[in-house]
Amino acid sequence: MKMNAPFTLPDAHEIPWTANEFESRLRALESRYHIHHPFNRMLNSGRCSPAQIRGWVANRFYYQINIPLKDAAILSNCPDRETRRRWIQRLVDHDGQGANEGGIEAWVRLGEAVGIDRDTLWSQRNVLPGVRFAVDAYVNFARRAPWQEAVCSSLTEMFAPQIHLDRLAGWPSHYPWIESQGLGYFRSRVPLAQRDVEHGLEVTLGHFRTAAEQRRAVEILQFKLDILWSILDAVEKAWPI
Repeated sequence: MKMNAPFTLPDAHEIPWTANEFESRLRALESRYHIHHPFNRMLNSGRCSPAQIRGWVANRFYYQINIPLKDAAILSNCPDRETRRRWIQRLVDHDGQGANEGGIEAWVRLGEAVGIDRDTLWSQRNVLPGVRFAVDAYVNFARRAPWQEAVCSSLTEMFAPQIHLDRLAGWPSHYPWIESQGLGYFRSRVPLAQRDVEHGLEVTLGHFRTAAEQRRAVEILQFKLDILWSILDAVEKAWPI
């Protein structure tokens, strides 16, 4: 996993960033997003074997099925009704409701498209210890942290649309053996991520106002980026480049 500079508390008299500068500081962390991880670069450039792709899909599934648990934890800690009314849509997006099959089922279809049957995927027997540890750490953070901090950690979604667009642009030609309907998860997440980012930024920019709080928000977002990077570290070690 990447080593990052230690967090330094600001001077008590430090002037807070403006809202625009604060958002820019958060968005600048894109350079540490897992889109830049060597395994993801290999994945999106068509250099992964079927076994490597299946390994990634099976392990990423553990992250997918824990997203609703993370969001439910935020809801359980949030006393603000209007925030809950908006945030609850994220559970529906992943778990599904009515005719909406949800993101988890869409990921199962991706698994089937790459050659993993749904029973094997749901069994989680191919989930690596490092992946399980990283994802569980994220869920536990959401359960124990103030709800605004957990919301801030979700802002990795600022960088997600590009990673999905890269897969949609390259996978059909790089991996023609993958059935096209299996890519539905990536298609669905582009507009949903953009919607979620708007709300996440609204909460974060409104809550973290002092210099110390703003730097804490940057630290939280870096923590989440490290979670995603660690997942790929574990997958890369199990299925070397």
